[in-house]
Amino acid sequence: MNKKVEAQDRRILLSETVELGEKTNKGQTVTDPNVLFNEMEREASFLTGSEVIRAAIKRANLDVSVAYPITPQSEAAALIGELYAEGYVREYFRGESEFAVMGQCAGASFGGARVFTTTAGPGTLRAMENFPMWAGSRLPIQVCVTCRGINSPLSIQPDTLEMYYLLETGMLVWHAETAQDLYDWILGGFMVSEQPDVHLPLALCCDGFFVTHTKDTVMLQSDEYCIPAYDPYRSPVPCMDMECPPIRMMRDPFIMKSNYISYMTHASWQQEIHAAVERSRKHTLPIMNGSLIETENLDREILIVASGTAVSQGREAIRLLEEEEGIKVGLVKIKSIRPFPTEEIREATANAKTIFIPEFNIKGWLAREVKSILSNNERVIAGPHVAGGMTMPSEVIVDEIKKSLGVAGPRLESRG
Repeated sequence: MNKKVEAQDRRILLSETVELGEKTNKGQTVTDPNVLFNEMEREASFLTGSEVIRAAIKRANLDVSVAYPITPQSEAAALIGELYAEGYVREYFRGESEFAVMGQCAGASFGGARVFTTTAGPGTLRAMENFPMWAGSRLPIQVCVTCRGINSPLSIQPDTLEMYYLLETGMLVWHAETAQDLYDWILGGFMVSEQPDVHLPLALCCDGFFVTHTKDTVMLQSDEYCIPAYDPYRSPVPCMDMECPPIRMMRDPFIMKSNYISYMTHASWQQEIHAAVERSRKHTLPIMNGSLIETENLDREILIVASGTAVSQGREAIRLLEEEEGIKVGLVKIKSIRPFPTEEIREATANAKTIFIPEFNIKGWLAREVKSILSNNERVIAGPHVAGGMTMPSEVIVDEIKKSLGVAGPRLESRG
């Protein structure tokens, strides 16, 4: 795509106050992220997703992390605690609840700190009130959401329904397929969310257990290097300023009274938040290899469009369909949900006659998003989707595509 070619010339923008080459208290060398991400040699490590989070934070020049245990993010939070003990994280403590954690993260960010935390499932929902507050306050906090079930009866297994709740909070929302995505995007996420024309929180989502507790080969730079520190003076709104509306904490009668001025102030600020999400695109492209999507074989009439680990299952389904039935299917991997890659998806799906969207949630929120941007959306088949922690074998996707095409064959349940 042309967007990818253009993005190769873009670079991550740094604060003018950054002193590259200086040493941190742990002796790490502050390095240009353009060099760290794109030029520095990497070595293979075999790690779980939780260990990958630790590896990324070790190189993130982090000020503060606040933790509260909830499966499947507890291990990652504990490993960040080890980094604090080793001196790589400046402040670390446990909150009394998920809601409290997010409030404490806000306090640290208000004070000008780079902040990272983790959550999952019911913890995400308990903390939910804080997320639009973070966005409205222009706090560039990063939260790694290790998605799990939120419905009763209780499930700790993977389910992405909580992402649906995050979509209109004003946060950036990315969805990692692999541990490599997770590692790269944690570090890149700070560089995007802290840009002055963005300066918003980031929900970096991954599918719990499938990513967090599965070992994978991940390419890592040396931990002798780290990204530049956060510069709070690049913030588009003053730190802790209580007199400059709409500011970060609103108290004056001008803002809080129920009158036309108040309504207009709030409405315009909400518009600005969502505009900042859209402005993040140009900063995100260098982090995501030039595009918010990744594509394979777009000339094919059938496409699978997915995000997260549903992409991995889709890849295997494509292999099985071609090997067993000679059915050729293309793939669109969506990496960023907010901002949503509207034009990229329209272009990628222009020639497709049928679009399948497998998801790990009961409502099919990604299919809704895709349908909402396509004029001829009757091509979109929402599914298959599983929920409550059920797995989605690639054969389930194969069966869904064959059934839609009217291809006879043994059903998955008959295979034993």
